[in-house]
Amino acid sequence: MKKSTKKSYRIMKGEKFIYAIIFLLLIAVPVANVFTKALLSESNIQVEQLKNKINNQENLNESLSMQINELASLDKIQEVAKEIGLNYNYDNVKVISNNH
Repeated sequence: MKKSTKKSYRIMKGEKFIYAIIFLLLIAVPVANVFTKALLSESNIQVEQLKNKINNQENLNESLSMQINELASLDKIQEVAKEIGLNYNYDNVKVISNNH
């Protein structure tokens, strides 16, 4: 009868180091992937919030511009002038023409 011989396989220090690095990479890559996607998602949310703020401010600016145009109209100016007792005297208006 033959005696069975066992081959013993010893793991060297360099192999342990390589296995440790591979194990860490297998853990670190998915974690880093999730982390970067979370940051990207947060950035997209902030971009959308800023777009909403910009749209709101543009609408407010447009509304204020319309109010300015309304208040600066000739009819409104004449109305305010009449309220404070001013009147328009056509006789005091002088037309200056620039003829060369």
